[in-house]
Amino acid sequence: GGASRSVHEPVLAAEVVRFLGAERPGELEGWIVDGTLGAGGHSRALLAALPRVQLLGLDQDPEILAHARESLAPFGRRVQVRRARFSQLGSALEAVGARRVVGILLDIGASSLQLDSANRGFSFLADGPLDMRMDPERERTAADIVNGWDESDLADLFFYEVGETRSRKIARAIVDSRRRAPFQRTLALADVIERAVGGSGKPHPATRVFQALRRAVNEEGDELLAGRAAAEEWLVDGGRLAVISFHSGEDAEVKRFFAQGATEGRWDVLTRTPVPASREELLRNRRSRSALLRVGARV
Repeated sequence: GGASRSVHEPVLAAEVVRFLGAERPGELEGWIVDGTLGAGGHSRALLAALPRVQLLGLDQDPEILAHARESLAPFGRRVQVRRARFSQLGSALEAVGARRVVGILLDIGASSLQLDSANRGFSFLADGPLDMRMDPERERTAADIVNGWDESDLADLFFYEVGETRSRKIARAIVDSRRRAPFQRTLALADVIERAVGGSGKPHPATRVFQALRRAVNEEGDELLAGRAAAEEWLVDGGRLAVISFHSGEDAEVKRFFAQGATEGRWDVLTRTPVPASREELLRNRRSRSALLRVGARV
């Protein structure tokens, strides 16, 4: 679309290159997997910095894959692009005949391309259908959850998935409202949430609910587990897994995974604390505000 390039700027790109390049960018050989290709920004940075690496780029969204194929075309045979979720990472590696996997990047959360596209229903700032499927072949949409789940399940989703403390109040308002008419559009839902909890403050009162719905529709918790398991299975000794998360619940999960892996002798944790965006990046790219990077090396 007519959006500026900065919108699709990858977060923490320099840091990702530094960690996955394993301090020997000129010599590193093998495959790197970008598990969330998005607009292809991380992949471009990795391919440019690591001349002997081949890259497998995955995304579950066919619209996004088309963009990325185009932007990565200059790298020719060094890149393979496939449509896949994290849980299909192993079979995608088999399909391209990858032998030596030296790095895997998992960037959790919706791509800015998706967030900026109103017709996909990820945003409460633009009206669109309540959809939120990153993979259009999934059956269940956000509307199905909002209109179909009972009040206590909705409240649990909002509270446990994203820590929304007003979850009961919001769930009750949703159920009251859908009795009159089912939800179909994003703005109608955002409006009901805003009225239920009052105030327009920052962040918008619907932020966490939308995040919880997106995670539930796309089964993001399960996908991340599957992605980490694949990383554990496929990475060579010393190969690195880098995970970028966008909220504290996700980051805590990644931290636990690496900590447990370290005590069991499977991972060497390379980031004692999560790596945030630099000051320069924060000024340049709003989306980097909540981004946190954690990295482990496979032992």
